[in-house]
Amino acid sequence: MNTPENLAQIGVVGLAVMGSNLARNFASRGHTVAVYNRSPEKTRTLIAEHGTDGNFIASETIEDFVASLERPRKAIIMVQAGPATDAVISQLADAMEDGDIIIDGGNALFNDTIRREKEMAERNRHFVGAGISGGEEGALNGPSIMPGGPKESWETLGPLLESIAAVVDGTPCVTHIGPDGAGHFVKMVHNGIEYADMQVIGEAYQLLRFGAGMEPAEIADVFAEWNRGDLDSYLIEITAEVLRQVDAETGKPLVDVILDAAGQKGTGRWTVKEALDLGVPVTGIGEAVFARALSSSLDQRKAAQGNLPTGALKTFQELNLDKERFVEDVRRALYASKLVAYSQGFDEIKAGSDEYGWGVDPRDLATIWRGGCIIRAKFLNRIVEAYDNDPALPALLLDPYFKGELGDLIDSWREVVIVATQLGLPVPVFSSSLSYYDSLRAERLPAAIIQGQRDFFGAHTYRRIDKEGTFHTQWSGDRSEIES
Repeated sequence: MNTPENLAQIGVVGLAVMGSNLARNFASRGHTVAVYNRSPEKTRTLIAEHGTDGNFIASETIEDFVASLERPRKAIIMVQAGPATDAVISQLADAMEDGDIIIDGGNALFNDTIRREKEMAERNRHFVGAGISGGEEGALNGPSIMPGGPKESWETLGPLLESIAAVVDGTPCVTHIGPDGAGHFVKMVHNGIEYADMQVIGEAYQLLRFGAGMEPAEIADVFAEWNRGDLDSYLIEITAEVLRQVDAETGKPLVDVILDAAGQKGTGRWTVKEALDLGVPVTGIGEAVFARALSSSLDQRKAAQGNLPTGALKTFQELNLDKERFVEDVRRALYASKLVAYSQGFDEIKAGSDEYGWGVDPRDLATIWRGGCIIRAKFLNRIVEAYDNDPALPALLLDPYFKGELGDLIDSWREVVIVATQLGLPVPVFSSSLSYYDSLRAERLPAAIIQGQRDFFGAHTYRRIDKEGTFHTQWSGDRSEIES
């Protein structure tokens, strides 16, 4: 029988790599950790391989697992999103008591988290949807954590989560995001930004490799150099490592033997779907999701290769481009497109926060994304400063610092999109991000003609620039205008 002295401060359910590493992280910080997996073999493997890393209490039933936790009980679920998560929540809730806390650390759809939080509240259990970013390494050594749920839960969980989170400038990369689904919503958009970030890096590689004709090892050196400047980030860093890797079997660069069909697990799609429902343009993220889908349309791509007209394409040499100058232009275009992706992501988070009444502080997000997570980057410090200077900033791109940066980047950005078109190389996020930027700053957009068309065929009305109200032109009659 467990006594208060030998109970666990935290429990982890689901001991695949992420769950196992998270449990080890807690244990390494001096916490006693209860562990349970539906298949007992995984629990036994964890204890056999890492049982000396700290204090673990292993259980082979949910009831024993719950009994091994100190009150209020705190259990993190790290299982597959969907029905498996619901099943574990139900089992835990049945075995737990009033005031106990269930934390879902997986990539759950935020709407499911809202539902689960409500269901658990009706049973006097606390439910916390916590986004956890950083992959396997982050889970073990310090992730960025985005917990939602009741404020009272954060008061209990906060010290535990702070103890395992990444730390930047003395600040743990974790904070209470907001009620019910806020944490998982923010993690969803984080992953959407990640999609765009990875795609623009891929587009930069494509231009240097198949435009400028550079070899992977040479491009790796370029990315390593970029990582010492404004583009300093985890994704730029690991891209250089990937490009340097040589395949042991063929002796070729590994990137040349990897099938060019990108996978996805759904959070990028969720980001775009929710943005559509909220009416927020996340064009860079959307194009990144579509680019992955297109890359995986292998039969269509095979049928189209060499079978569709190209028009009068040019070569790098025919364009008489200076390679060193072009590399710098690509760096600048990459930086500008990344800024758009982050700006659009923060726009969606603000819209979601307003829609669901969460009160999410964008400054907090920039702060906790500086370490541990996949999109950690040097310029997140600048985003923190932007929201310090103006908490009500209408768009990240309008911050004085980023406006200044874009002024330096814009000519190169335009040049790269033009050159990519002339070379016939696809740059969907570079180009769509530039179009978004131009749309944002335009004095007039073609939406006026669209409103005229809508009024013509559907009497949907329109507003005028010179007076208040909504109006309709009687197109099938005398074409006089009436106020609606």
